[in-house]
Amino acid sequence: MLLAEIQDFRNLELLARQVVEGFINGLHRSPFHGFSVEFAEHRPYNPGESVRYLDWKLFGRTDRLFIKRFQEETNLRCRLVVDVSGSMYTGDNAPKAKFSILAAAAIMLMLRKQRDAFGLSLFADKIIEETDIKSTSAHFDLMLHTLHKNLVQETVQRGSSPAKILHDIADRQHRRSLIVLFSDMFTAEDPELLFKSLQHLKHGQNEVILFHVTDRRTELELRFDNKAYRFVDAEDGSEIKLEPAEFREAYREAMSKQVLELQTRCRQYKIDFIPVDAADDFRQVLLPFLMKRQSLY
Repeated sequence: MLLAEIQDFRNLELLARQVVEGFINGLHRSPFHGFSVEFAEHRPYNPGESVRYLDWKLFGRTDRLFIKRFQEETNLRCRLVVDVSGSMYTGDNAPKAKFSILAAAAIMLMLRKQRDAFGLSLFADKIIEETDIKSTSAHFDLMLHTLHKNLVQETVQRGSSPAKILHDIADRQHRRSLIVLFSDMFTAEDPELLFKSLQHLKHGQNEVILFHVTDRRTELELRFDNKAYRFVDAEDGSEIKLEPAEFREAYREAMSKQVLELQTRCRQYKIDFIPVDAADDFRQVLLPFLMKRQSLY
């Protein structure tokens, strides 16, 4: 299994590289990048970028390609927000946590290759880890190590308060940023509070992407064998015994309604909603999504 194959956090970088290598250059031409009439400096040219702002005179003198960088050009700022509450670690080998952490590492590598700045927030019922938004190699290594620590832990029992945490994160974004959120969005909080926190993330013209990570077979469809089970809440330890077949139809209807409402609110708030079945390989979900976004710019 993938978790057993990872010996140290460097392996996490190799896995992420498989997704983004050969694809990253020139990925985003986003509204965060702009050019004014005032020249500021040069930066190295990355293959795949537009040649519109190449300095050909400098190329003639140095035989190297440089892009003219202008005063209003700014790098993308991204905060990766990963839910590490107990519900994310349910199932064999914690597939939801595994998907979220590996996908976050892949996006982080993408940003690093584009010289963009990134930060990491891990949360449950409180912020577990949070880093500044930077673009240095040392910062990348620290974030990769932090993700790895949370990838290899086998079980965790933590509550979840996404509404409160997302409000806190939104309050601390003092500059326009891309916020990428990985969560199953399971919480005992009032759904309206959760929706308001998602809306808050969009303040200041932030761009928000929600990867809604669930185990479709068990969490959305209640597909278990026809026998009695003892279900244990991964966040508060409470237990219940029941036969899933007796409740499957009503459960599916309730979960479908809940997911649809979340998806509808995200559409209203102009949040990119990406449904994820954690049983899928993270490459199969992430690469088509990145390719779709590439075509937008």
